[in-house]
Amino acid sequence: MDRTRHIEWQLARFASGRDHAAMVWRDETVTYGELRERVDAWVARLNASEIQTGDCVGVIGDFSPESVACLLALVAQRCIVVPLAWESQDQHEQFFAIAELDHLVHFDRSDAATVVARNGRRNHPLLEQVRARRGPGLILFSSGSTGAPKAILHEFEPLLAKFRQPRRAYRTVNFLLFDHIGGVNTLFYTLANLGCTVVPADRTVARVCEAVARHGVELLPTSPSFLNLMLLERAHEHYDLSSLSLITYGTEVMPERTLAMANEAFPGARFQQTYGLSELGILRSKSRDNRSLLVKVGGEDFETRVRNGTLWIRAQSSMVGYLNAPSPFDDEGWFDTGDAVVQEGDYYRILGRESDIVNVGGQKVYPAEVEKVVAELPGVIDIAIRGEEHMILGNVVVAVVQMRDPIPASEMKRRIVAHAKGRLQPFMVPAKVKVVTESPVTYRFKKVRRA
Repeated sequence: MDRTRHIEWQLARFASGRDHAAMVWRDETVTYGELRERVDAWVARLNASEIQTGDCVGVIGDFSPESVACLLALVAQRCIVVPLAWESQDQHEQFFAIAELDHLVHFDRSDAATVVARNGRRNHPLLEQVRARRGPGLILFSSGSTGAPKAILHEFEPLLAKFRQPRRAYRTVNFLLFDHIGGVNTLFYTLANLGCTVVPADRTVARVCEAVARHGVELLPTSPSFLNLMLLERAHEHYDLSSLSLITYGTEVMPERTLAMANEAFPGARFQQTYGLSELGILRSKSRDNRSLLVKVGGEDFETRVRNGTLWIRAQSSMVGYLNAPSPFDDEGWFDTGDAVVQEGDYYRILGRESDIVNVGGQKVYPAEVEKVVAELPGVIDIAIRGEEHMILGNVVVAVVQMRDPIPASEMKRRIVAHAKGRLQPFMVPAKVKVVTESPVTYRFKKVRRA
């Protein structure tokens, strides 16, 4: 069987939309015909650099025309691709060693590339397994929020298979990073449906909103934390964002307050919760309605079940395995997502990661439940709940609160305790409060729940 059939189908499809806009980068439009020419040029450059089928190739960059063309060429050449974002540069040398890079392609901010040989191959059994099947591969790294980053190895073709089914074409800001499963998924969805990827100058609220307003963006895939920042800066009052017809959110639990405020700020948009993991790919999802946190996930290639309050998934697009950790699958191929959920009919309410739950004297505290209550206090911009070790209780709840105006931590704790009375059980009330001036989120716009 030809293992490159899906990427060949995608590249062939570019011909039917040759004059359509494929990308907007730095306000310049690249058509599908031009993108295909860049892919062909990259195939020639890969061959000239002696990059062969099965080679493991790192690509440092963003969703620029040349980096996307390089990525497509590497997949077409059946290489094992390791997309890396500039923002994770402090970890790159570690990633290079784990992925056993044969070559590295490094794009600078002007979209110019340097290709160098790394000669890091050590013939990891899982990499050899992908090479033996003569198909392209993909390595992604976990965020490392619960320990050392894990190297997640996929065969690329199963991730691409679902894009053969035609869907709506959107003008989309590819907000999620170049090394994120959601960013990769958004790119290939957009290309398969001859949509247009709009690349903001950076991922600040101002630059993203400028891109939406200037280029009529219809789809914004983002995180709850970024939506909260947009609302804080009242972006909908400063920019014309009326072109947005769909706002999708994932990567962390959505606060009810943020979703309600976003619905008020963007009345013309539909809101959809998304769900996926680097180990499994992105599932099809459907929110019960715009204001609901209940979501239906799955699709023809996924099976879901709940075990002991945790969501488990079995997927045709599951990873081959971790390069630096044991296999997480059970004997029947089910994967424990680590997400605590409540099932209501065909829908799930995602409570949060099991690893984020704070165990206080044997009682479970879900951060999102406490954050919801604290966020109701006047002046609160953002809030992150995490645990801190305690000699007697095991852990206590710590609140990291970003306030609109400065306030002593002791006074903020007093307000939280008073407001939480009758709303939170005593063990859920923060024992410690830290007041900060910057939002408690990472460069991926996810809540920081670790000290």
